[in-house]
Amino acid sequence: MAETRKPPVFSPKTLYQLSASAIANKFRFMRRYLTDLPNEMLFDIYHQLYKEKRLCRLGIDFSNLEIFSKMLTVTSRRTGLLQICQALIDHGIQIVEELAMSYCLQAREDVDNPEKVINLGLRIGGFFSDGGWYAKSEQVLLACKELCLAHNDNWCRTLECYRKLLHVQAAYCVFSQAAETYQLAVDLLTQIKEAGYKYYNCAATYTEFSILFYMKSEYDEAYRWSIKALKELNHTLSARVIIDVLRQAAKSCILKREFQRAGLLIREAVHHAREVFGTNHPVYSNVLTDYGFYWLNFDNIINSVNLYKEALAIKIKIFGRMNLHVALAHEDLAYALYVYEYRSGEFPEASVHIQRAIAIMLNLLHADHLLLASAKRINALILEEIALDSTSTPLSKQNLLFKAECLHLSALQSAREAFGEINVQTAKHYGNLGRVYQSMRKCKEAEAMHLKAIRIKEELLGPHDHEVGLSIGHLASLYNYHMNRYRDAEKLYHRSIKISLKLFGKSYSGLEYDYHGLLYVYMKLNEYEKILEYESILSNWKMLRDKHVESEEPPIDPKGRPQPIRNVIKTFFSM
Repeated sequence: MAETRKPPVFSPKTLYQLSASAIANKFRFMRRYLTDLPNEMLFDIYHQLYKEKRLCRLGIDFSNLEIFSKMLTVTSRRTGLLQICQALIDHGIQIVEELAMSYCLQAREDVDNPEKVINLGLRIGGFFSDGGWYAKSEQVLLACKELCLAHNDNWCRTLECYRKLLHVQAAYCVFSQAAETYQLAVDLLTQIKEAGYKYYNCAATYTEFSILFYMKSEYDEAYRWSIKALKELNHTLSARVIIDVLRQAAKSCILKREFQRAGLLIREAVHHAREVFGTNHPVYSNVLTDYGFYWLNFDNIINSVNLYKEALAIKIKIFGRMNLHVALAHEDLAYALYVYEYRSGEFPEASVHIQRAIAIMLNLLHADHLLLASAKRINALILEEIALDSTSTPLSKQNLLFKAECLHLSALQSAREAFGEINVQTAKHYGNLGRVYQSMRKCKEAEAMHLKAIRIKEELLGPHDHEVGLSIGHLASLYNYHMNRYRDAEKLYHRSIKISLKLFGKSYSGLEYDYHGLLYVYMKLNEYEKILEYESILSNWKMLRDKHVESEEPPIDPKGRPQPIRNVIKTFFSM
């Protein structure tokens, strides 16, 4: 029997939609009559121009500060406004630059109503930050800050300006400026409390403090501020603030290896974001990114990859392909894919995504920017593994390893300039160089780099942290496979295994490399009883790992609903 198809459902346009379309078609003639329309109606007319690709006409109006300020008040259409602005930028219209310049000029003039101009600056600066246009966001917020200080009758509004400015400076990795803003915010908070502002909630501000220290890899301080933010959290705060506090606290817990607590917070952030903003919103995409980070660290790489892919798809839908948020999403996905594809030795997807990330960043950032250095580091890791593939020719291998070395050296220099010598990121770059030098058979140089990495990580994180375990495992591999120091390797493998078992349990994926390393050690030392022992341990690990993988569930429960925030906080602090 032939398959029957249902006729397509015809959904006629509403009278409102037809009216908006008709006005857009006659926009040049009707524009002067539209100024008194409600802002929501005016936005819909502009959105119709966007859908019809009439970007030059749209760019003229949106570069007008007065018109754009009206569009910012239509908060229910924020995603649409981001899409329009990115489309104008892609079309070559410098809307962000023109608006920032217009605002700064207005802020420097003798304004009759400074409060109105300050509020406008906060809205524009926050919007530019949401769009990833950080340099211009900072420019606007700095002008807004000067206006706040000149008319400092409202301390809470000034603190909001500091908070938004700090967020931009931390995200854009301008840490010297961020340190100044941080201190201003801390001092003002002290003034507010001493003045007796009993009902001012500090959750959002404390979260920005945590983000700054997180970006600087100062994990103890990031954790401390995130806990203070959680203690301030309550249901009267906006959904955006609640979600941001939850996701930042979750990331801080991940770095402290408090996975149960982190899981509670990030799942609640997912449920809140989906219910309040929907699944095609930047806020939801950001939460998915952090949830992917959780699974990446919690040893479920496939969940991490899938969440990063979903987050990237949402960002591309909103921002297109030439946006900093999209570049960072490509980078996150590239690293997760690198970890996922590591066992195969082939990195087709990871290579594609890291190259896209770098191409976007080279277009948007200066060549020495710290964000670009991070992407180059991941590219170097991938190039190194490709070089070690058995099909690589000696010349190709040499060229790839040299390129990886140069990228790691560049990233190390950037990290030392930004963070100093004693920093987790600097230590990671030393460890990466150690691995490259091992691949290049420069064993003394490799050993020196690994020892530096271990020393710095132990000083900052303690002797039992996962990062320390990784570096110990890499040094063990060097001693084992290239320097014939089998007893030294044996001790390091046992120490790495102890750390992994304590943090992740017997089914942890990283144990495989340490067990194989010990088997190689005992084969070289002809210790047959140990060989049999670790063959049995490795076989048992494979069985546990298979059961672990089979028991894994999809990360997001489609029926999950957010809990009352007071219940979440109570559960968190009872763990």
